[in-house]
Amino acid sequence: MTTRGFVATHAKDARYERGLRSFFEYRDLGIKTATEGRVDAHVIRAAAGTGFSSQPHLHETAFQLVYVLRGWIEFEYEGHGVVRLEEGSCVHQPPGIRHREVGHSHDVEMLEVVMPGVFKTVEVASVEGPEA
Repeated sequence: MTTRGFVATHAKDARYERGLRSFFEYRDLGIKTATEGRVDAHVIRAAAGTGFSSQPHLHETAFQLVYVLRGWIEFEYEGHGVVRLEEGSCVHQPPGIRHREVGHSHDVEMLEVVMPGVFKTVEVASVEGPEA
């Protein structure tokens, strides 16, 4: 039996910090450290008083899942158009799918799980691929 990699985090101790997108705040759930970078998980919420601007991009990941805990968010996905996710909605974003955020509610809160824990985000000219 091993206890290596065990982690538990609690809402009462939550700290949110600015991250990849300036209009969001991120709560680290300790998973990246616990898995030695193989997986990352965090809670993302809207940052009050910040402007919104989302450029088309893709993530160089092996796995990415977003589960909406509160509010709503809309993404435009390559080959799928605009998808609205509301409380209880879940989306798997396949590796390399081009996408951009269209908008979100002031109270949006999401759980995101991504592999690997460290990945590259690449801005692209449009949500549609070069063949569009």
